Amino acid sequence: MKTTIEQLEDCTLVTLEGELNTAASAEVNTILAPLIENGSGRIVIECKDLTYIASSGLRILLSILKSTKSNGGTLKLRNVNDNVKKIFALTGFVKIFDFE
Repeated sequence: MKTTIEQLEDCTLVTLEGELNTAASAEVNTILAPLIENGSGRIVIECKDLTYIASSGLRILLSILKSTKSNGGTLKLRNVNDNVKKIFALTGFVKIFDFE
């Protein structure tokens, strides 16, 4: 699992590549902890190369979403493939997140 964070002019771009499974979740959570703590502004999570997400990964994204919304920011998931989007649909998270 590879996770990168870039601060762009108009947003914070998070790129997720690989499988966000239970084993990778602890490392990803550590990398994304500042977003969970601060959660402000506009956050875009690029999922083009995200091939799988486990429930632990969904919890991380939900934590970022809650923090961002409580601070008046926004979170968008970009380029989510059909297999990963099915997981969001099965869990009901497809209704909670904004996709672009």
